[in-house]
Amino acid sequence: MSTMRAAVLHGNKDLRLENVQRPTLNENEVLIKIAYNGLCGTDASEYAKGPFMVPLSAPHPGSGHQGPTVLGHEFIGTVIEAGASAQEMLGKRVACGAGVSCGECKMCTSGRTNLCASYYTLGLSWNGGLAEFAAAPKDICVPIPDDCIDEYAALTQPLAVGIHAVKRAGVVKGDRVVLLGVGAIGSFVCVALQKLGVDITAVDVDQKRLDIALKLGAKKAVLISKEITPQELLTTIGHQSEVVFETSGAPGAGARALAITNQGGTLMLLGLNKIPQEFPFFDAVLREVTLQTTVAHVCKDDMPEAIQLLKSGVVAKLLTDRVVHLENAVEAFEDLVAGRASGKILVSPTHG
Repeated sequence: MSTMRAAVLHGNKDLRLENVQRPTLNENEVLIKIAYNGLCGTDASEYAKGPFMVPLSAPHPGSGHQGPTVLGHEFIGTVIEAGASAQEMLGKRVACGAGVSCGECKMCTSGRTNLCASYYTLGLSWNGGLAEFAAAPKDICVPIPDDCIDEYAALTQPLAVGIHAVKRAGVVKGDRVVLLGVGAIGSFVCVALQKLGVDITAVDVDQKRLDIALKLGAKKAVLISKEITPQELLTTIGHQSEVVFETSGAPGAGARALAITNQGGTLMLLGLNKIPQEFPFFDAVLREVTLQTTVAHVCKDDMPEAIQLLKSGVVAKLLTDRVVHLENAVEAFEDLVAGRASGKILVSPTHG
């Protein structure tokens, strides 16, 4: 069996560039020659603080995989091989949604495939796209149109996450919306919001992020300190809003977000924080604030829409920091962890 180069996570801060076996396919899978794989905060967390999701010590309940894992869940490329039931995908450029679902459980049949009972993610709970090749079910691979180049399409999966969050929040034209945090996921939520005719206020501790958010469609940018209290944040912004997205996961962010949410409004929680923190439920109940969460995306609903928003290249040019070669993946992770990236780092087996 032929081999390929891949970035394999063996443990905390132990990411190795190795020669591994090239994936084999079942009848419903395709083999993708990777063009680009984007790195995200989840990848950085698995590398520097985890593993949390990568099943190094016990089998994953959905995938059954255990042990060293090829990272990378934001990947695109060209289908060069296909199983017997996926032959129509041969030769197509595709963006992979990464989340694998069974298609038969209650959540899947109701259209919520991201909550599948046996859900798993390529690049986290099964081998992914930080490699020369990756195998994926054909159903989570969305064709990239000819008028969208690879460098732009590489952001499809994370933008789909932002689109899904906006749909979950029920945002409607005329709403005042606050993005509490406009880092990676917050920026993609901003992109998803900008076409809806809403008034977007971006809030962050980093002025550079705020400058980008303004270019992505935010009407107002508010620079805050990490120590700001909920009441101070409300005073600084000057009003509460119909919808607030908390994307940072920072300690205390949930309470801050609630303080700037309207009576009867919606607070959408996206940020991942594994440390328990206090939340003023008394206030949320008395003001009948809707608390919602969101995770991942629904491939067939959100991925095609993401590609359409990326075709012009405006978003990719604003949100891509650099392209690095696969052989420099470890250095890219270190830069991401240390905050030395101002946007998405794309890793490629052929570019960089």
